[in-house]
Amino acid sequence: MQSIISLLLLACSVEGFVSPSVSRASTLLRETAADEKTKEGGISAELGIPCEDECALACYPNLPESVHPGVLSGQAQLDLLNHAKENGYAIPAVNCVSSSGINACLEAARKNDAPIIIQFSSGGSQFYGGKGLDNTNYKAAIAGAVSGAFHVRTMAEQYGVPVILHTDHCAKKLLPWIDGLLAASERYFKDHGEPLFSSHMIDLSEEPIEENIEICQNYLERMSKIGILLEMELGITGGEEDGVDNSDRPVEDLYSKPEEINQVYEALTPISSSFSVAAAFGNVHGVYSPGNVKLEPKILDRAQDYISEKLGDGAPADKKPVMFVFHGGSGSDVSDIQEAIGYGVIKMNIDTDTQWSYWEGIKKFESKYHDYLQGQIGNPEGEDKPNKKYYDPRECMRAAEVNTVARLEQSYADLKCQNILGLKPADNPANVLGPRRGGLPV
Repeated sequence: MQSIISLLLLACSVEGFVSPSVSRASTLLRETAADEKTKEGGISAELGIPCEDECALACYPNLPESVHPGVLSGQAQLDLLNHAKENGYAIPAVNCVSSSGINACLEAARKNDAPIIIQFSSGGSQFYGGKGLDNTNYKAAIAGAVSGAFHVRTMAEQYGVPVILHTDHCAKKLLPWIDGLLAASERYFKDHGEPLFSSHMIDLSEEPIEENIEICQNYLERMSKIGILLEMELGITGGEEDGVDNSDRPVEDLYSKPEEINQVYEALTPISSSFSVAAAFGNVHGVYSPGNVKLEPKILDRAQDYISEKLGDGAPADKKPVMFVFHGGSGSDVSDIQEAIGYGVIKMNIDTDTQWSYWEGIKKFESKYHDYLQGQIGNPEGEDKPNKKYYDPRECMRAAEVNTVARLEQSYADLKCQNILGLKPADNPANVLGPRRGGLPV
């Protein structure tokens, strides 16, 4: 009963935005405590779920000791992202709207021996909660994201992979949604020593840069107290996604300037190093015909050089002080992706391509079994033959998952993010023979 009450409190908590100052040392202590709390057993131990083999690992052979199976936050999250930057790979960040999509991401991560970032948009969160639920004051989007977070936390450990649990674009009008999720993380932190979510993106790129930075400073101060990373956007990502249409914005808005990126770096670094920047270098949401999108990854390189020069002897050895995020990655040329990784990109968003892969899996299934899907009874084998095993929703959904796992394997290869954990290949699932034991009818 206590667990149910806690879940309801998390979903309903939309507290005021309070942001007293806190020392960097205190923040680090909290983040370290969160990491140690997680490594004691995580949510599997709390819920009494068996946690064996890879699920029970304290760390991975090829990663920093702080990085463990399950959802990361605090120093463990920073250690993973810095490892990506130092070793020249980026982590795929996939927008999910269902538990099926989440499971496909986790399966793909384990298959590629790699971490993954699972993220929810406000619209995706609302859908996860159910379109029949009223969304006044974003309460459905808050409840849906919290519900999805618990699913990710529960299953990430079981798959034995490290996960960054993130929320995507949050424009100014959507800030109450993030406030609700931060309140949930603050409550979760009190009981577990770690936040519910790993990171949040605040996208104020349509606002004046001074307002963008000031609001991000306030949120970073609040987030850093409990080990949450802030992703902020600078410049406009073109195209359309989740109801936000930037397809008519001037071309110059699609390219950030080194001076602007430095302005963000200088404003946020004194608060915490737990931030990343989604700088614009021609990125566009969606997939377009070749030649219609002109990416300029060297903008990121120029920004790293500019900031490193400003830092002088204080610049990091790799001269990449900023962790960059690549938005609008679907359909991008591999050479552009890998060039951007070389300039400090540690995360690439993938939505359009995985939306298509999920649908394409269903489409292929329908095409293969079309004659068995036209009625409950009657197919090429006989007029009285039942079709239940073909229209069982698990069938087409699993076909969608398999197709998405295959598409994500391509993304992992493009991002040079394979064989990162150092685990042996995953064994084939056992005890799934027959529908009543988890197997599929067809």
